[in-house]
Amino acid sequence: MTEDADSFVEHRKLIIAGSGISGLSSAIYAARSNNEPLVLEGDEPGGQLTLTTEVDNYPGFPEGISGPELINNMKEQAERFGTEIRHGIIEDVDASERPFTVTLKNGDVYTADALIAASGASARTLGIPGEENLMGYGLSTCATCDGAFFRGEKIMVIGGGDAAVEEANFLTKFASTVYLVHRREEFRAEDYWVDRLMEKVDEGEIELMLNTEATELHGSPEEGVDHVTLVRNPEGHPSDKLDDPGTEEFDFDVGAVFYAIGHTPNADYLEGTGVQRDDDGYIVAKGGSGGGQTATDVPGIFAAGDVVDYHYQQAATAGGMGVKAALDADDYLEELEREEKQAAAGAVE
Repeated sequence: MTEDADSFVEHRKLIIAGSGISGLSSAIYAARSNNEPLVLEGDEPGGQLTLTTEVDNYPGFPEGISGPELINNMKEQAERFGTEIRHGIIEDVDASERPFTVTLKNGDVYTADALIAASGASARTLGIPGEENLMGYGLSTCATCDGAFFRGEKIMVIGGGDAAVEEANFLTKFASTVYLVHRREEFRAEDYWVDRLMEKVDEGEIELMLNTEATELHGSPEEGVDHVTLVRNPEGHPSDKLDDPGTEEFDFDVGAVFYAIGHTPNADYLEGTGVQRDDDGYIVAKGGSGGGQTATDVPGIFAAGDVVDYHYQQAATAGGMGVKAALDADDYLEELEREEKQAAAGAVE
């Protein structure tokens, strides 16, 4: 790197990638530990919670709170203790030397003694008309978060894996009927979940809509979801066969739609660092019952929230993991400082 380029590099003790619940929880604790964290907001500032209109299950809010309001409150709290929040999307992390080099997509470059990856996971969507307008207004990607808002409604779940079948089962607590839409005849879910699903089908709580796909959502933010346009073909994957005479298009009235077609962890910027990820791209953290639970295979890089946790994916669990990451990072930074002091003292002698 040239001398001119060096002048544009800013060093930070701790960088936190992500401004969702886990990232902001980390920031609050890290700032209170005088680690002067820099939070980099990605292309989804505030994370998935900003897509949720009402959060009724986050501790401390007996009347509930909107997702954006909760995120804004946490930002203010983090900033009160000295956190700096900037917009920036990380493109690459070079962990071959210390400090780490963090390069953003806009060309900005930082160095950091420690990094917390709290960049979350993005719920997959269908990309169909009506989706963007209705997300958070009758369209959701989290049954646990939003199911209770649709008591007595007809609810549609879209998907065919474990998550879809599990969410369909869960939503029977609230719905008049749950309609499970899947583009094929066979489910990808484990037999355990399929068995539970068929019990609910036999009881009349769930109806299956197989070989069927949604092509458009209808409604408004004011009134929510009104109905869904569906296509069906006896051979499956009907959206690929719209010109097939056997493909039927029809509208179906529902009060809410839940996508359960998976998540994509936002962790590609760690490619090549040595941070281990599983087959689906989620970061593998140390775990266990002692300290350092959020540590990765690379000393100084920690991970928290939905970029690690593909199972619970709740705001409260993400927040707790974010706290752990901040405490683990603080232990690491303190040890790093002790080593630097010892090295300096040895050099003087």
